[in-house]
Amino acid sequence: MSGPVDATPLLRLDGRVALVTGASSGLGARFARVLAGAGARVVLAARRRDRIEALASTLPGALAVPCDVSRTQDVAALVARVEQSCGGLDVLVNNAGISDAGERADTQSLETFERVIAVNQTGLFDLCRQAAPLLLRSAHGSIVNVASIHGLVAAAPNHMTAYATSKSAVVGLTRELAGQWAAEGLRVNALAPGYFRTEMTAGMLDSERPRAWVERNTPLRRPGDEHELDVALLFLASDASSYVTGVTLPVDGGWTSR
Repeated sequence: MSGPVDATPLLRLDGRVALVTGASSGLGARFARVLAGAGARVVLAARRRDRIEALASTLPGALAVPCDVSRTQDVAALVARVEQSCGGLDVLVNNAGISDAGERADTQSLETFERVIAVNQTGLFDLCRQAAPLLLRSAHGSIVNVASIHGLVAAAPNHMTAYATSKSAVVGLTRELAGQWAAEGLRVNALAPGYFRTEMTAGMLDSERPRAWVERNTPLRRPGDEHELDVALLFLASDASSYVTGVTLPVDGGWTSR
């Protein structure tokens, strides 16, 4: 038989539970709204309770759970709450992250370096580890780790020692966990966004010279627009990518192609 093929149903997440960390603002809040729009029941996790509760009130069936992913007891409580309230977990989006932008390696304190690693790298692994039993029970288990272009290429001339290190580790961890869990049907992939406007990048993109630098060094000659990660996220979270695991997908206007 021949004729048109409608692949869009593969991007739907109806009946599934999706957990998003770092959901209080920026990309995390957008990711939560996109997943909810695809039919998922969304669990919002972040340190700022007021923000995730306000967002949850706008998304049908959403649950807000305050959590600092660098605290293993918070992660354990989050996973227990998801199981208790939702009965399981199908999609985990590890988006929580902080930066050390502006500090050179030779002047950076060890405490600053360790603080970034604790959130971006160790906290991400801890949540993957503790949520794995729920995800492995799902028939549609998918982890989407949020890496960065600076997990693939150096941040120079910016100084982001701990951030770039942690995001490089996310790329490697994504590949390793994909290999470990593939036989059981749990897929693990990563997004590597380029420069999008968030709380972390607002100061840079709102300033004329730094924004001009981003535009000059991005082959598409502009930062990303908020919606330009939506379908990439849904692709990796949904059955549309059922034969994809261990991949880090840059969405960067060509930054890493240079």
